[in-house]
Amino acid sequence: PLEAARLLGQETARLQGDRLAAAREIATRFNATVVLKGSGTVVASPGARPAICSSGGPALATAGSGDVLAGLLGGLWAQQPACTAHAIACAGVEAHGRAGDVAGVLLASELVERLATRG
Repeated sequence: PLEAARLLGQETARLQGDRLAAAREIATRFNATVVLKGSGTVVASPGARPAICSSGGPALATAGSGDVLAGLLGGLWAQQPACTAHAIACAGVEAHGRAGDVAGVLLASELVERLATRG
């Protein structure tokens, strides 16, 4: 949320008050697909219905978790280049969250292992 708040020129607390609106605004302003990680990770893209992923929880609040997600998204898009960025982001965020749910408390390296075993 800190990076998103900086992009919008807002305080983090204000952004957290309406995460959906913040993600939509960033997506529109930068004409990009946005993944706003946190409790209820939001995926927003211009012209697409935003998605909220409830899986993941506090297990994903660990150093490197966002890097794992970024790598996962890049890998998914490389395998499915015809898919929209929004569809890839939704699928990747869901897989990332579910791996975090299954793993419980973890290190980023353990999250990678969990993702690999889920296929």
